[in-house]
Amino acid sequence: MILENQQRYKFASMVGADGQLNELGRVRLARELYCGGYRPGRRVRLREVAAKYGLENAAVLKIFKEFQAVGLATFSGNFSAVVHAPNSKEMQEAFEIRAALEEISGRTAAAALKGNTEELETELDEMRSAVSRGDLDAYAAHDAKFHKCILKASGNSVLQHVWDNLALDVRIRIAIGKIAKDLPEVVESHKPIVDALKNGRGKEASLLLRNHVETLVEYLRKSDSDSNVHRAFRKDLEGAKNVQEAFFPPQSFSIPCLSTETFYQPARGIGGDYYDFLCLSGDRWGIAIGDVSGKGIGAALLMASLQASLRAQALHPHLELEAIIGGVNHLVHESSPTALFASLFYAEYEPATRRLQYVNAGHNPPIIVRPGAQCCELFQLRAQAVPIGMCADVQFEATPFQLANDDILVAYTDGITEAANPSGQLWGLERLESLLQSCSRMTPREIVERILAEVSDFANGEPQSDDVTLVIMKVQEGAVFDGT
Repeated sequence: MILENQQRYKFASMVGADGQLNELGRVRLARELYCGGYRPGRRVRLREVAAKYGLENAAVLKIFKEFQAVGLATFSGNFSAVVHAPNSKEMQEAFEIRAALEEISGRTAAAALKGNTEELETELDEMRSAVSRGDLDAYAAHDAKFHKCILKASGNSVLQHVWDNLALDVRIRIAIGKIAKDLPEVVESHKPIVDALKNGRGKEASLLLRNHVETLVEYLRKSDSDSNVHRAFRKDLEGAKNVQEAFFPPQSFSIPCLSTETFYQPARGIGGDYYDFLCLSGDRWGIAIGDVSGKGIGAALLMASLQASLRAQALHPHLELEAIIGGVNHLVHESSPTALFASLFYAEYEPATRRLQYVNAGHNPPIIVRPGAQCCELFQLRAQAVPIGMCADVQFEATPFQLANDDILVAYTDGITEAANPSGQLWGLERLESLLQSCSRMTPREIVERILAEVSDFANGEPQSDDVTLVIMKVQEGAVFDGT
């Protein structure tokens, strides 16, 4: 799962015990130059680079000579160099020449490597291990060794001379960062090459090697083509994220006689989970939590529609709760694609009486935790109707619940209960209820932190796959129930 997110790749230590040039240090520094880690036109002092990467001055000088060979830097005196913008076109052209070299070397190396591919198999295993660890540096080093092994076995000194003049060894390494997300597929493309060489099938091996390199060229082209589009998209997405954050109540928002803590984290930049607090007439308060089907931009748009519809209906002073949710359902159904719908729990709360009246339209049942002398009593506010927007004509029924002092309302979305571990098991409602049995004396903030910690431990490194929302409310002294 690490490979689904390029940002989660790690970088190995770069320095050997003797402080001399380390292969992984060269890989990382080269890739940072190629991928924009240094501003083009910037003059860098090589001694400072050596100190930053923990390398000897001679090692850094050797690295920058390689950079100069591929156009990434030029020396400018006083042990310094000027960084240049990477030339993507030149990189692709060099790889196209590499494709021809590898085709020739594969054909001529087959005789020498027939039944003698142990070194290639070792490098392939190391590449697989690096991919599974998310270690780009190690992968780059072993990938280069794999292809140079075939080149050496060909015994063709002209091919090796052209390889060295084009600095292909360096180019292989600095391109890895551009194709990181495709590495699982790239690494397995080495297996049929090994098999063909092991069985002495030179023609097949040569074609596989050419196809392997040409595929890398396509990945590089796609990466360069996508970068500008992705840059613009990320900017738009960041703006959309800021807009969506404005939909949620401010952290300073408070409801009389309720201590409240919330948490929201989308699986992507923006998401479809929703919660809201509304100040209503008659000293009442609206409490909402919802979950739009799907994730990302589409879900966020429907979430905005749901919020606007609920606010328009709920702030109408003469509507009953059933009519409010019926109106929201009609508005969302009319304005949404048929494949999209939203679960919604909406309650109206009267602090003076601690009376809660709610409609649950297909949402995960919020849980009321009531402290007892020996143990807690748990109440589920179960769904009585289908989700919002699923059907045009739905009858919604409001249900009352009398809260007591120190009661805790725990509302959540399925990003909590459906969090999965590496074995595919879900955290589940049973684990949530078991945890809540021990939380009656905690503050809402402590409960949020406890739930998130337990879910994170259970997931054991699995990435978040769904939006996560928590709304925790604890009834405080000050509300008096008069029994009428």
